[in-house]
Amino acid sequence: MTAMERLEAFEEMLRNVQKEYDSIQRQMDDLKEKGKTKSATYRQLMGRKMTYQSMISMYEVYGLL
Repeated sequence: MTAMERLEAFEEMLRNVQKEYDSIQRQMDDLKEKGKTKSATYRQLMGRKMTYQSMISMYEVYGLL
């Protein structure tokens, strides 16, 4: 894999991580509006959100965002 291909792969990964994070947040907001913050689905989404948030934070730590 060339350096340019590798950079493109990192950029694509970042876009996908941000897209998934936003999707999770929208789903959580929808459940919150319905009063379902104690549901298993909401809690699973919270775990996934924290994982993606951690990934985004790592991009920030390394100056990639």
